[in-house]
Amino acid sequence: MDSETFGIEKGYGSQAVEWMNKEAKKMGRKFEARLYNYEINTKNFGAFEMFSLIGEPKVAREMTTRASKRFKIKVIEGGYKTRKLLVKIARNEYGMVKRGDRIIGQIEFESSRFVHNNWQVTKEERK
Repeated sequence: MDSETFGIEKGYGSQAVEWMNKEAKKMGRKFEARLYNYEINTKNFGAFEMFSLIGEPKVAREMTTRASKRFKIKVIEGGYKTRKLLVKIARNEYGMVKRGDRIIGQIEFESSRFVHNNWQVTKEERK
């Protein structure tokens, strides 16, 4: 899985990504995260530093949850897609905003299918 819809609360990006990569290596898991110098701002949840990752979805979600607990921060656990086949000009992904194990909201991202643009938040919902 490659995804760019994972995020870490602003100000904690580099230390959380570094910690996640070290932990995954220690545990022998296939996972690598990199910040790509892009931030998103949400109305309900604040600002996030977005990062891309390579690895298995289950491991990626586990590592972001562990980082949230470790640093006591909010994270966006992304990479969710709808099961419906929709032919649209834009591509969509969904993410859950978490603090530790608790889901505190949901976010919908949108990006152009034809031009490599950064993801934009189109909808956000508090739980």
